[in-house]
Amino acid sequence: MMVMMPLFVAVLLGGAILLITMWLRKTNSPLFIKLLPGILAALSALTIFYIGIVKVRGFEGAAYGFLALFLILFAIISLILARNPNNN
Repeated sequence: MMVMMPLFVAVLLGGAILLITMWLRKTNSPLFIKLLPGILAALSALTIFYIGIVKVRGFEGAAYGFLALFLILFAIISLILARNPNNN
């Protein structure tokens, strides 16, 4: 349960981030706008990791760490998707 709930939450948030990134890829937005969901996800993952290590600690802090780890993976995927050119 300590790994599955953060994974579930990260999959929900990561799915939303990937959908927003793919939608922005289809529009003629500047590169910074396309990268924004991935950047915000990475910053929030770093913040969640910091809170889990410094403020919460213990097993619950480890759950925060798992959430941050899974969320940073989705942020990296989002950044890769945003940087690739749109192949129509």
